[in-house]
Amino acid sequence: QQRLVRKMDPEISIMLQCPFREGITEDRVQVEISPKYNRRQLQHHEPKIEATWRERCRENPWLFNGAKFRIHSARLEKGKLTFRLGLTCYKDFIGTNWSSEAVHLQQKGWADCGDTQAYLAEPLGVGAMLHTADDDFVFLRRSLQVGEAPGLIDVPGGHPEPKAVAQGIPEGSISHEDLSENLVAEEVFSSILGEIRDEVNIPVTTLSRPILLGIARNNTSAGRPSAEFYVRCSLTSEQVKQCYQIGGPEAQESTNIVFIKRERVLELEENKEVWKELCPSAKGGVKLFSLAEGDPNGTRASPLSPPT
Repeated sequence: QQRLVRKMDPEISIMLQCPFREGITEDRVQVEISPKYNRRQLQHHEPKIEATWRERCRENPWLFNGAKFRIHSARLEKGKLTFRLGLTCYKDFIGTNWSSEAVHLQQKGWADCGDTQAYLAEPLGVGAMLHTADDDFVFLRRSLQVGEAPGLIDVPGGHPEPKAVAQGIPEGSISHEDLSENLVAEEVFSSILGEIRDEVNIPVTTLSRPILLGIARNNTSAGRPSAEFYVRCSLTSEQVKQCYQIGGPEAQESTNIVFIKRERVLELEENKEVWKELCPSAKGGVKLFSLAEGDPNGTRASPLSPPT
């Protein structure tokens, strides 16, 4: 394990790796949601968050300050994984994790709270290692117009949304009391299927239930966390490509679809030319999938592997 840590790409780190061979299924996940898991505020930094957001909105008028779940921690106990979640928003992410002062905020968080992430927004993302019927994995070339990692190769993904749980409540008014913990747990898993549908334009009926591989951190945005899932698709890569070319609701987020065979995915970290084209969220997904597929020597088989 120490050897793997030393080899880890500095752009990513692993917050949680699933310890079960079959992955973590939705029935093993629960949520605690509370204001105590929100970002701590620094009085002198709050005006900087507002100023940064105004500047970003001038540059990109389409930006929207949506509510997000903030992950404080994840605890695995007696076979159950508990997500400890608060609430945050995209504006706070831009003004903390994505801020030029992010390292200072992490140092301050460690000094004040013993937690480098205490003053950061930490919105929980989701990503999918999407596996086709003919043993390809699906990646997307990100548009040059997106705010993060433009032009790089990513996995399908996005965020679980508080508004999907607290339906009928204005997004800016959602509070912790409006959120059923059971429904939030469902949203964490179902959101990745919706993201695949909207970005790749394939029906949810062709997708398996997601299996959680773990949580990866994007160190280029001060450790922003993303839950990475494994999802099987009953379509072939050619069928997926045809769906993608028709275009879905979020087609503007990517410019091309990329297919990589499973055996090549397991070697991607050694392929420097391709690896450097992956954005950190994709690297996190690939890393967690590779860890799930076998031990450091590649000898432990996993049920994620295709049948032989």
